[in-house]
Amino acid sequence: MPDIIQLLPDSIANQIAAGEVVQRPASAVKELIENSIDAGATTIKLIVKEAGKSLLQVIDDGSGMSETDARMSLERHATSKIRKAEDLFALYTMGFRGEALASIAAVAQVEIKTRLADQELGTCIVVEGSDIKKQEPVACEKGTSIAVKNLFYNIPARRNFLKSNPVELKHIIEEFQRLALAHPEISFSMIHGDERIYDLPATKLSQRIVNLFGKSYQEQLATCQEETENVKVQGYVGKPDFARKTRGEQFLFVNNRFIRSNYLNHAVMNAFEGLISENSFPFYVLFIHMDPKHIDVNVHPTKTEIKFDDERAVYAVVRAAVRQAIGSHNLTPAIDFNADVNFITKLNNANNQSKQVYFEERFSTALHRSNTENWEKLFETPEIKPTIRQQDEITAPQPQTLRFESAINQSSQATASEERTLFQLHARYLVKQVRSGMMIIDQQAAHERILFEKFLNQLKNKSGQSQQSLFPQAITLSAADFALALEMQPEIEALGFRFDVFGKNTLVVNGVPTTVQGGNEKDLFEGLIEQFKVNQSELELPLQENLARALARRASIKAGQPLVREEMQALVDSLFACSTSNYSPDGKPTFFIFELTKLETYFR
Repeated sequence: MPDIIQLLPDSIANQIAAGEVVQRPASAVKELIENSIDAGATTIKLIVKEAGKSLLQVIDDGSGMSETDARMSLERHATSKIRKAEDLFALYTMGFRGEALASIAAVAQVEIKTRLADQELGTCIVVEGSDIKKQEPVACEKGTSIAVKNLFYNIPARRNFLKSNPVELKHIIEEFQRLALAHPEISFSMIHGDERIYDLPATKLSQRIVNLFGKSYQEQLATCQEETENVKVQGYVGKPDFARKTRGEQFLFVNNRFIRSNYLNHAVMNAFEGLISENSFPFYVLFIHMDPKHIDVNVHPTKTEIKFDDERAVYAVVRAAVRQAIGSHNLTPAIDFNADVNFITKLNNANNQSKQVYFEERFSTALHRSNTENWEKLFETPEIKPTIRQQDEITAPQPQTLRFESAINQSSQATASEERTLFQLHARYLVKQVRSGMMIIDQQAAHERILFEKFLNQLKNKSGQSQQSLFPQAITLSAADFALALEMQPEIEALGFRFDVFGKNTLVVNGVPTTVQGGNEKDLFEGLIEQFKVNQSELELPLQENLARALARRASIKAGQPLVREEMQALVDSLFACSTSNYSPDGKPTFFIFELTKLETYFR
């Protein structure tokens, strides 16, 4: 039998290795910028075109490479970071595996220009699919410039798996933010197309956070610091009031290396327990410093997973540090002892006034006003009819009231009869009498289903109607959210929104869909983008369905919102006019029928 095992060519081996190291353009950005950091750069510039699919270029002013080093950097397992196995447990550099440049060069067209500080000329190398096409001296600036063009050009199947430009750009921005946070002492800039997205000068960590995420973060940062014999934790945590519904603004670094750790994230969430609502995530940027011999970073090629030799001790220190930050900065809710102790009486008075205004607004016709003039008597103690003995003691004859049947009285009685068969329970559920028993409807889930089908139909037919805002509102988004909104502009406008670009990462919302209440354009638009990202992270949905779900979720009637009978009846009628009335868009039941036979069993 002939031998069948043979060595793979280097080009194929590099492409296989690239599948682990370079998963998308953002992976290449991470590897290239980390090399620049290890080279001692003080200024790093990232240039991106078409979300990295056509060009990724990283320019730094680091130490540069000699001609021999530049050529060797393209070989697999060629690195300047380690010399022996023991060096893996004494690492302070970002890279050490020697696979990044070789993997990138295997799946892209790469041009490297580099020069040492003491040399007059540098070196230019052009590589395509691991084949070196050109190597020559060149005049260039001190440092290194690496341009990655047409990523995955020789692997069409892999290129087809890339997401849309906004999604890929979002991942690039996330990697850029992590590296910029880890090294505030380095000046970073990022250009996408013709737009300069970030221009970050060298500064301290708190200012770097504000420059990256906006001035609104300045007021929510609380210093976090704790130090033990083996572990030091420092950084910033956000106030509980600023917790968001989506992940993505939780940054954990070990020896300045960004890591993902559900275990340590749980330590932070545990410290915030009771201060934030369920399914909310606080902002934090935490740096853990410890001796490299206590950690193992050689777990995965992406180097975002590490192992600790004593994970429980690190967990305890992180939780204690966050709890101390929350306590020392008075981030917990406090009781105002200077408030009026008679607030219960004021609350009742306010409730009575709100009830009066509520009924005056809802019941505007003369007929309804006549039926609700004495509504407060419903809550009074019913008058007890006198007994025969008491009637004997009454000397004065009591006047008798005669009621004549009329159409008005009959309609009033009919309305009262209908109200008994449809009413609201605890401002959360609608209760309706049906032939087989009692139907209980979740008002929020039902309204989500109604809006979802309506918005989805508008997106498919591009028939969304818009109402002009009386006062257009400016909204400043993060760079990733801004790019996402522009990419989805045709679909968002098909829902009924109208917005224009107004400066860097800023939009002006001029109109909202007619089916939603105006006046809260900013919250509604931001909520739409936020909910879209939540859906995108949890489910694989088509763009139109995701948008329809997101807006339906944010614009629906919420639990605790009181409804008048006309609104309740309209909600019930619209629900059962839906093509799928049984479930909300996320699969929750919209109603439940409590059978009469089931009810009878409780009395037997």
